[in-house]
Amino acid sequence: MANIIAVIWDFDKTLVNGYMQDPIFKEYGVEARAFWDEVNALPDKYWREQRVKVNRETIYLNHFINCAKKGIFPGLNNQKLRAYGRELVFYPGIPDIFERTKALVAGESKYREYDIKVEHYVVSTGMAEIIRGSAVMDHAEAVWGCEFIEEDFGQGRVISELGYTIDNTSKTRAIFEINKGVPQNPHIDVNSKMPESLRRVRFENMIYIADGPSDIPAFSLVGARGGSTFAIYPKGDWKAMGQVEQMRMDGRIDMFAEADYTEGTTADMWICTKIRQIAERIYEAERSLLASSVSDVPRHLSTGV
Repeated sequence: MANIIAVIWDFDKTLVNGYMQDPIFKEYGVEARAFWDEVNALPDKYWREQRVKVNRETIYLNHFINCAKKGIFPGLNNQKLRAYGRELVFYPGIPDIFERTKALVAGESKYREYDIKVEHYVVSTGMAEIIRGSAVMDHAEAVWGCEFIEEDFGQGRVISELGYTIDNTSKTRAIFEINKGVPQNPHIDVNSKMPESLRRVRFENMIYIADGPSDIPAFSLVGARGGSTFAIYPKGDWKAMGQVEQMRMDGRIDMFAEADYTEGTTADMWICTKIRQIAERIYEAERSLLASSVSDVPRHLSTGV
């Protein structure tokens, strides 16, 4: 039986209050709102001018590339993206909750007996290099995000092409990769048929944490297969709270709370409680499996007089 409990996190507005690209705008003096307004206008622009459909969730990556080539973001490359990760300000309790939840299970001898562990994964439509440079990287087993290819146009290397993209729907592919153990065994093809008994992380042992409606495909996948789903909203944001409450009413998520993961908060207590419940279920299943596999010791038959 797979004994891994996987906590899977979205990134923007889930771990950080805002967007990971904010340090880029700050360094280059670009107004973030104007940049995102331009991005939001691109799908209609390309359809109107060329009758070309684009992916609304990843078109922003092309805009970053074009801005780098035009000199709006001069010298923007993967090395700089990784450095921006160190500037991110996380919600309270991040990354501490990553290690506290691991210790929650590792500290129990009965869970160690059956090698029950907690692992953390980040699945984001953002830029993978920024995540890799951030404080959560030392605590996560693997990260999914968008990747850039670089090119030197004569003034140093800059981002020039898309290498890998992930949108809110393809996040479900990353979850299947976690399910089948692809991060630990890259030779596994995620599309290959694999018996449930051989999958590294069962869906019922997953907890998916994100901030809103854009994560409904991932929430739906994990929830429909027996996993747990949790949403957060920024403190004092009535609109965001209303969105996650509607998702709860619609059965998209199990629970939601304010984005504060410090010890003793609602988010911390719910996540830790869910991890304990999953760990206990795995433990009891393992004990039952062992008991049913051990036959009675043969004994002498008594003879009647």
